[in-house]
Amino acid sequence: MTIFYKSFFLRLIFVSLISYTSLQAGLINAISVVVNNDIITLVDIDDKIKEKQISKTNAIKVLIDEILYKQALKKENIGVDDFDIDNYIELLAKQNNMKIHEFKNAVIQQESYTSFRSKIKKQIIHQKLLQSISASNLKKVSDDDMKIYYNNNIEQFIKPLKTDVKVYSSLKKSDLIDVKNNPMSINNINVEDLTLENTKINAKIKYILAHTKEKSFSTIFKNKKIFNMFFVIKKYDVKTIKFEDAKAKIFEIMMKERENEFLKNYFETLKITADIKVIR
Repeated sequence: MTIFYKSFFLRLIFVSLISYTSLQAGLINAISVVVNNDIITLVDIDDKIKEKQISKTNAIKVLIDEILYKQALKKENIGVDDFDIDNYIELLAKQNNMKIHEFKNAVIQQESYTSFRSKIKKQIIHQKLLQSISASNLKKVSDDDMKIYYNNNIEQFIKPLKTDVKVYSSLKKSDLIDVKNNPMSINNINVEDLTLENTKINAKIKYILAHTKEKSFSTIFKNKKIFNMFFVIKKYDVKTIKFEDAKAKIFEIMMKERENEFLKNYFETLKITADIKVIR
C-alpha cells in the first residue's frame, strides 16, 4: 500500500471514530420525553434509576411528576426565603415547648441542621402551593369530623408520665446503628435500664420519646461526646389528653390528609391534561 493510501485510510478511520463517538454522545444525551416543552433526557433517566434504585418505567414517572411540580410552582409564582424558614422553625420549637436553641440541639442530634432546613423549605413550598391552588376548593374539617377521629384514634392522645427504656451508649455512632440492625450486637456498648419520669427529663428527651413507639428504637442522639439511643420498653401511667385540648392537633392531622388527597388529584389531572411526548 502506498504512503498516500495509508494516510487516506488512517484519516478515514479517524473520522469514523469521531463520528461514532459523537453519535454515542448524542444518544446518551438524547431527548427521551417532553413534558409541556420541558425535556427529560436518557441521562436524566439513568441518573434517577441509580438514585432511587428503581426501574426505567418508574424513573420516567418520577421525573414527569417532578417536572409537573416545578411547572406548577412557576405558574403560581411560589418562592421561599430564609425569613419564612426561620419563622417556621420557631413555630415548631413553640409547639414542642422548647426554646429555639433547645429545638436546634434536638434536631442536630438526629440530622444535620442544613439538611433539616432544606426539608423545612420543601414543606413551606409545598404548603404555599397548596394554599395557592386549593383556595376555597378544600373542604375544612368540622368538629364532628374531629370527634370521630379522636374516638377512633384515642391511642394518639395519651401522654405517659413514665417510660421504661433501655439506654444504649457508645463512643461510636456506628455501634448503635449495628444494634438497630442486630439487637444482639452489643460490642463496645453500655446498656442500662431506666425509668424516665416525664416531669424530670429535659425537652429534648421528651421530644425523642414522644416520637418513638413502644418496642422501638429511638433516633440516635449525642450527649457531649457520647452517642445514645433508647429502646422504649413501655409507656405507662398514661394520661389521656381531652378532646378540647387535642383539637388543634387533630385539625392539623386531618387537614394534612385532605391536603395530600387534594394534591394527589390535582397532579393526576395535570398529568392527564399535560402535553407529554415520548420520543424514545
